[in-house]
Amino acid sequence: MKQFKNIILLCTTAALTASCGNGWLDLQPSTSVNTGEALNYVGDAKYALNGIYSAMQDAYLYSGRVVYYADVTGDDMQAVSSTKRTGSYYLFSYTPDNAPSTHWSYLYSMIQSCNTILDIIDDLPLEGASEKDRADYKGQALTLRALALFDLTRIYGYPYTKDSGASLGVPVVKTQLLVADKPARNTVAECYAAIIDDLTQAVTLLGDGYNKGRVNKWAAEALLSRVYLYKGDNQNALTTGQDAIKGAEENNYELWSNADYPTAWGNDAGSGNPGEVLFEIVNTTTDSPGKESLGYLNSYSGYDDYCITTSFYAMLRDDPDDVRLKLLKFDGKKYAYVNKYQPQEGETIQDANIPLLRLSEVYLNVAEAAFKLGNVAVAAQYLNPIVERANPERHVEAANLTLGRILIERRKELVAEGHRLYDAMRNGLKCHRYDVPSKDIASTAKLTGTYPDEYDWTYYKIVLPIPKAEMDTNPNMKQNPEY
Repeated sequence: MKQFKNIILLCTTAALTASCGNGWLDLQPSTSVNTGEALNYVGDAKYALNGIYSAMQDAYLYSGRVVYYADVTGDDMQAVSSTKRTGSYYLFSYTPDNAPSTHWSYLYSMIQSCNTILDIIDDLPLEGASEKDRADYKGQALTLRALALFDLTRIYGYPYTKDSGASLGVPVVKTQLLVADKPARNTVAECYAAIIDDLTQAVTLLGDGYNKGRVNKWAAEALLSRVYLYKGDNQNALTTGQDAIKGAEENNYELWSNADYPTAWGNDAGSGNPGEVLFEIVNTTTDSPGKESLGYLNSYSGYDDYCITTSFYAMLRDDPDDVRLKLLKFDGKKYAYVNKYQPQEGETIQDANIPLLRLSEVYLNVAEAAFKLGNVAVAAQYLNPIVERANPERHVEAANLTLGRILIERRKELVAEGHRLYDAMRNGLKCHRYDVPSKDIASTAKLTGTYPDEYDWTYYKIVLPIPKAEMDTNPNMKQNPEY
């Protein structure tokens, strides 16, 4: 079994490393990954999944770039300077020739690793495992494949709600590709159909118990509620989100309290105290991305790479007693950083876990979906636990509730977790970058360079260009408009 785990890790690492090298890209498109046939029994799938989760720790995946991309391309956070890692994203300075290729190559490598499992798991002999194990491993692989495809679609495809998914997304890859395979892009609608198909299957297969650092049924349902919300399918976003909340809370998950909130991010969750994180990337002192991780990038004692904008600070300061203000850390230059990536006991900030799916988000998903369906009472019912947790003296009456109020709460709650650009664009709103003078934090709204102060889904750079190497090697690939 240990030998198999090493094979999977080697294949994944080789694929990810090769995706950055010109020689490999000259041979095949980066959606192609060759893997050895090492799955002999159902139990082997567990070790294959370990390899995928390990790859997800990478700073180019979910311990870094895939998460911060949507924060620094929005208006609530920004690069501290144009030379920081996040600088080109905030400035929208990428072109078809210099845009980062890692979103594409790493996420497709993740999909291919999932396909390695899914192509054969139904036919593998049990050999000591159970049918329940087979179902759970398959459900995990389906969820992770859906997550990767969803992020690819969000990064390279315009919002579904812009044109009902008619524009181009990314290739849907549901089986291992050969070197000669050169897939064309599917539409955004076809991508969403594939994502929803994977997740609806996964929900029926996954176990419902706590599974540290791995997806379970409630994580898959939480992700599915997000996907439906992005699609504009508010009825399914509502019912799926409600199911996820009910099921998770019956299995001991719960929203953090007001008192616990400032430090709960660093808790060592377990089956007896899972808290509200439904799925997280688990990093340790011996197994983490190190100084390239979100914890280090979000800290003034680390690389101080990106911080909140003055406009976001003013919005959060609208309620001086909002507990989320306690997450802000200030450096000597008066930049404010979001301290969500807190290390567990005995670890440092570069080893902090990365929460990807939280119960708080699902409450907000349900509140938004219910409001859009005209069910304002239900919207208030699910929004108020977040409002009242932030400040027990605050409450929102259904009669006074607006969509704008829900989306502001979403911004306040989910800042630095990779949501803002997507949330604004899928709702047809504008990101508006402007300075709000403050005695507490320095003016941070302007960096060296030319970039838009205001933009919506008509701005072509809200999606990345297809990487040059992919365009050069795949004649069936089409570039995004205006690039």
